[in-house]
Amino acid sequence: MRLRIKHRTEYSYDVPIRYALQRLRLVPLSGPTQKVLNWALAIEGAREELRFVDHFGNDTRLLSVEGDPHAISIEASGEVQTVDKAGMIGVHRGFAPLWLFCAETPLTAAGEGIVSLSAEIGAAGGDLDKLHRLMAGIGERVSYTPGATHPGTAAEAALAQGAGVCQDHAHIFISAARRIGFPARYVSGYLMMEGVGEQAASHAWAEAHVENLGWVAFDPANGISPDARYVRLATGRDYRDAMPVSGILLGQAEEQLAVRITVEQ
Repeated sequence: MRLRIKHRTEYSYDVPIRYALQRLRLVPLSGPTQKVLNWALAIEGAREELRFVDHFGNDTRLLSVEGDPHAISIEASGEVQTVDKAGMIGVHRGFAPLWLFCAETPLTAAGEGIVSLSAEIGAAGGDLDKLHRLMAGIGERVSYTPGATHPGTAAEAALAQGAGVCQDHAHIFISAARRIGFPARYVSGYLMMEGVGEQAASHAWAEAHVENLGWVAFDPANGISPDARYVRLATGRDYRDAMPVSGILLGQAEEQLAVRITVEQ
């Protein structure tokens, strides 16, 4: 499937800002499930200072403020050819060792709820069967409810609340998968949704590393393994490692954020 993507992020401020630093992970890379045909970043109100591939293998750009802008806009756009491999990503690559994806982070720390969920999965069945049952169990326990959580909500809190967004589903899956013995990581990216023209956020899902198979992807928010409608942007231990845009701002300016995303065939 050939997908055309446009992702525009706009920050506006009530007074000019004198210093800001932003980190972008907005450039997808070609891999087993996708081939990037063309891609471009258009930036206004800031300038690119540095680009590098981080230890998780993500294309990373650092921006700094140029002048005293009242606004910063970042538009990522391009076309990606995708293929459906039933979530099979394959062998582990990159500088980060597999054991790094076994350790808890503040967003994926397991509490009583995740410990209980992991115990229900148990030791019976094959590896893929366990992971599919985990994905289904999360979907049954946590409804997709926009606005129910925020970017700093931890997996245990979202599970206890019984509501969240794709970020929360991914964090719960990652935390529980690690509890039952699988290295697991967070994936940020895009999903072409039927009948949806404009989206207000990118998508997120999870991957678990299975012996003799490598990384296998699961999207608990939709109850499926990612197919040709998905485009991978970045990976990490949790949302903070893979978030598309992050940064710091010095000063007293009040910030307003607008995000517009289109993903179409």
